[in-house]
Amino acid sequence: MSDQTTATTAPQLNWGVIGCGFIANEMAQTLALKGRAFSGVASRTLEEAAAFAERHGVAKAYASVDDMLADPNIDAVYVATPHNTHITYLRSALAAGKHVVSEKAITLNTAELSEANRIAREHGVVLMDANTILHMPLFKELVRRVQAGDFGPVNLIQENFGSYKEFDERNRFFNINLAGGSMLDIGVYALTLMRLFMESAPNEHLSMMNPAPTGVDLTSGLLLRNAEGQMGVISLSSHSKQPKRAVISADKAYIEVMEYPRADEATIVWTETGKTETVLAGERRLALCYVLEDLEAAVAGDEDVLGLMQVTVDVMRLMTTFRYDWNLYYPEEQ
Repeated sequence: MSDQTTATTAPQLNWGVIGCGFIANEMAQTLALKGRAFSGVASRTLEEAAAFAERHGVAKAYASVDDMLADPNIDAVYVATPHNTHITYLRSALAAGKHVVSEKAITLNTAELSEANRIAREHGVVLMDANTILHMPLFKELVRRVQAGDFGPVNLIQENFGSYKEFDERNRFFNINLAGGSMLDIGVYALTLMRLFMESAPNEHLSMMNPAPTGVDLTSGLLLRNAEGQMGVISLSSHSKQPKRAVISADKAYIEVMEYPRADEATIVWTETGKTETVLAGERRLALCYVLEDLEAAVAGDEDVLGLMQVTVDVMRLMTTFRYDWNLYYPEEQ
């Protein structure tokens, strides 16, 4: 890292969390593995916040989000609500002078992300994407080796991500009123990994999409290419099981990563000899901790971590373009 600040040496911040759902509970449990806890929690009701605080040893439950954002003892906020609500909380938290990590997808579209980044700049705070691909030590190590030229030029990135969920129009994965669909839920992982290993953002793309009965994207195939000729091929589905598998192909080797959203292991297969190398970095169980620690490193001035927002911007532009190509607009976008 450029200023020698690391996630483990950056000053720890007092964190508040907005939302008490599954991912907020998982984050609280993961923080406990590091001997840490949220300092505050706010949710739709004080009762929900109080129950979360008691369950996870959170110092204070607030009657409202505004009350938490007004507390000078809260330095940073983790937004863990459904992604169609993110921009509302980003506006208020960033304007209140809080650093913010927002769960993926960070916003619904490029316009919302541009607005959030503008507010963050105006108030001198850090906004960060909670997408684990950006923060896992494994990917930082692999990107370092790619940039060092260990594998030669990267030519092709192939990714699969598929899960089988029974169709239920009320479920957030399929509900257009909750910004459902494969792109914002799982495509964000695949596109972020692809972008990390490309020299520049793709400027050409083709795609096909099959919709769910609710109109959200159910299954899709994406083909992308950048100015350097690097290609990405991605298949996504919320109704058909696939391995979470990524293969990054370069001149001298290919890198295979399984279960890539929180991966801590990769296999390198060398082109000339066929020999394999195993790369281990980080721990899957600490995936969410790396997210908050990176925000703390960014606040301490780590330029490498601050630069991750450009990846998020590039990925959001792609996701927005694909959805609009499919004529898939959420109610907030009408």
